[in-house]
Amino acid sequence: MNNNEACAAYFNENPAYQRCFAEFEKKWRSYGRVTGIITLKHTSEEERRAIGGILGKVLYEDAVRFPFAEFEKGLQCTKFAPVNFEEVLEAYFGRKMITTQRSRMEEERGKAEFFEIVGGYLTECADSDSVVVSWLREMFFKKKFGYQTVIREYGRDREQTEKLLKTVGRALIFLEDIRETEEEYPLAVFSAEISGNPHYFDQGTAAGQLLVHGMCYAARTDYPVNAHQWREQLLSNGIVPDNISSIVHIYGLRLQINGDWHPAYDAFCRRQESCAVTMENLQELTAVQPTGDKVYIVENEMVFSYLLKHLEQKNVTLLCTSGQLRSAAVKLIPFLLDSGADIYYSGDIDPDGIRIADRLWRKYGDRIHVWRMSEGDYAKSLSEEEIGSISMKKLETVENPVLRETAREVRKKKRAGYQENILKDLLEDMDSIKDR
Repeated sequence: MNNNEACAAYFNENPAYQRCFAEFEKKWRSYGRVTGIITLKHTSEEERRAIGGILGKVLYEDAVRFPFAEFEKGLQCTKFAPVNFEEVLEAYFGRKMITTQRSRMEEERGKAEFFEIVGGYLTECADSDSVVVSWLREMFFKKKFGYQTVIREYGRDREQTEKLLKTVGRALIFLEDIRETEEEYPLAVFSAEISGNPHYFDQGTAAGQLLVHGMCYAARTDYPVNAHQWREQLLSNGIVPDNISSIVHIYGLRLQINGDWHPAYDAFCRRQESCAVTMENLQELTAVQPTGDKVYIVENEMVFSYLLKHLEQKNVTLLCTSGQLRSAAVKLIPFLLDSGADIYYSGDIDPDGIRIADRLWRKYGDRIHVWRMSEGDYAKSLSEEEIGSISMKKLETVENPVLRETAREVRKKKRAGYQENILKDLLEDMDSIKDR
């Protein structure tokens, strides 16, 4: 055992030096040498005696401050001298002492090597001018286009992330081929064919996120901010997502599919019954025909059921979105407006409900009527449920004049308003508007 190892062994055997050496390591990582002031608060008598023994002084105060260099100098006067402090630290901690700067440089070198390996693989699969190779290159140099997702996974498991990125790359190369044939692939079939796992590219998975980042890079479009945009991005690349889970409930609405009025929806209209329509049902939609020139949309299923049950005359068109607008509802709205109808939208008066209504108004203008969501309606619909500060931030960008005033009151009261508390008002409105 050399002097440095013997010195480190001595300090390891004496717990009074433990905090001291933790501070030495921090200084070394920052500067790569013996420098700086070491500060220890609330020291014990054992710590002060041990440190003072090396410094050659008696320490009385609970808070101990001394130059790192002074400790190293004192160590050179002990039986372990001469010692190399860097080697003492390495023996003490059992690892190489690397400065933060050097550690970052090595980390960046590792990342560059990682991207180079994946890039080489994808170049062999396609060619150096391929969009997928360009995507990978710009991802690394610009730290965009999915870079954060890759680095997050890289930090967990480099080997698995290499496999992940290569698989996503193969998927994007395959997409270039199917774009030319204009074939469509169900998402599950596409995922299974590329990876062997039908859920590999599902929304929310790392692979799914990177696939869409690559699609957006190729199309020079922004990354989707909601499920509808995600669906549209997949569809534009010939990938058909799950169309069954996206549902909207309708009443009093005829649907034209491939140019023909669908007999099933005509029958629901005749029988004055509601039905659920999925995105799958709307794939070949060509037109709609509401009952009258007004369409009412509510957010809540119970409100939908109540209104249908209590309307004296049911010659109306009513839709229920069940919260956030799903793709089926988003698909229907332009067709409803094309039919000449005005839309009356009413949702819960909370940050999410206000934002849904505001987005509709911003997208379609005054043909979307904000219905029973005013400041006065908020007072009537008020509940005891408090709104958290994170949700409250959603109200900062509201643009619709009516909703902006309502949002101001919501920020004051910090409580949610619910449609269930203004059912009779909604019902009276539908009766009066319907009869005009």
